[in-house]
Amino acid sequence: QVQLVESGGGSVQAGGSLRLSCEASSYTNNDPTKYCFGWFRQAPGKEREGVASLDFRGRMAYAESVKGRFTISKDNAKPIVYLQMNNLKPEDSGTYYCAASRGFYSPLLARHVPNFPYRGRGTQVTVS
Repeated sequence: QVQLVESGGGSVQAGGSLRLSCEASSYTNNDPTKYCFGWFRQAPGKEREGVASLDFRGRMAYAESVKGRFTISKDNAKPIVYLQMNNLKPEDSGTYYCAASRGFYSPLLARHVPNFPYRGRGTQVTVS
């Protein structure tokens, strides 16, 4: 099992930036390299959307809607997963969730992330 706690959300004007953090704990065997991570978001009245994924080999994938603006990264030493969001748009508003999985994907895509078995409680992002 893994526990995930997000932080870093907030309100920002269009064109601004935010960095979300996801602190992971209680890994099985305490090995963060055994997990895939990702971020998904959900806005009121809309379906969940996977925005970024990071497999256990460090390969990244993004939704087309955020490609070139968002960057996912991981610090295994801490361990924390980040989502750097630049040039934010109003349509990026929503609750952002960090998620993790020990599943095997070939390849892992951002759209897989909303179905990951472990997720945090989310952090709110508002872009005006």
